[in-house]
Amino acid sequence: MVKGVTRRVIVIKSPDRRLFDEAIFIVREDVLNETGVTPGDIIKEAQDVADNYIRNNLRPKRIKKLPSTVFVIAGAMFTGLVWFLSWLFL
Repeated sequence: MVKGVTRRVIVIKSPDRRLFDEAIFIVREDVLNETGVTPGDIIKEAQDVADNYIRNNLRPKRIKKLPSTVFVIAGAMFTGLVWFLSWLFL
């Protein structure tokens, strides 16, 4: 543990506990000294970052699946081709 160092942190609690309990953001010191930046702005930015992370990284990527009829038709065509070739060469 480092003593003598003070950091400002924001802890965002998750409304959906399936993904994470809380997110911890360490606020830069120079942001706190800027004029026009309110604590509400900092909290809103932290919530937006957490929401974007969940939206972009934790949702499973959907793979477009072919309908089962495509596989049925392809199988029937392959079977027909095998029968035709076996009739042709035998």
